[in-house]
Amino acid sequence: MRLIAWFISLSVLVLGIWLLWGGAWDERFTLRGAVAWLESAGSWAWAAGIGLLAADLVLPVPGTVVMSALGFVYGVLLGGLAAAAGSMIAGLSGYGVGRLIGEKAARKLLGDLEFEKGKLLFARGGGWMVALSRALPILPEALSCTAGLVRMPFGRFVASLACGSLPVGFLFAWIGSAGREAPGWALAFSLLVPALLWAAARRWRQE
Repeated sequence: MRLIAWFISLSVLVLGIWLLWGGAWDERFTLRGAVAWLESAGSWAWAAGIGLLAADLVLPVPGTVVMSALGFVYGVLLGGLAAAAGSMIAGLSGYGVGRLIGEKAARKLLGDLEFEKGKLLFARGGGWMVALSRALPILPEALSCTAGLVRMPFGRFVASLACGSLPVGFLFAWIGSAGREAPGWALAFSLLVPALLWAAARRWRQE
């Protein structure tokens, strides 16, 4: 129960930040507003976009809108690479925050039994959770931090993070390059592709 309480607490914290400041960010970072903000950074627009996506760990950044804006500014290839990089950095930062809590402290926080259960859960099924979460709000931050806390194998975490971040980044960059707001089917597509990629990655790792 402590692991569940930890995860819920993280999710509530992220949700609370969004409720406090998310409305103002959503109003400012429409696709048009995000494009204007990126273009104001000049030749460093790509870095500004990556920074915004990485800051999604602690700020209510509308990530899919920023990804679309990167596609609008740079096109599908470069915009997708920048979008995926920002998502990857955010995930790695969350994992790092979890790992900063030493194992001894993590065991004390969760209890030995819950720590071992969490470690086993993320070693076996964590890849699916991490990959699929990249297309969703709130969950990516909480899952990344929890994965680090229970010491999910780093290589497995990075592989699953890439399986989620790459298709989501390129999908929304493509949407932005077409000058459109994200349609409803984008969410379904951004869940399906990470699942297929992670299934393929697991099969490859087992061979």
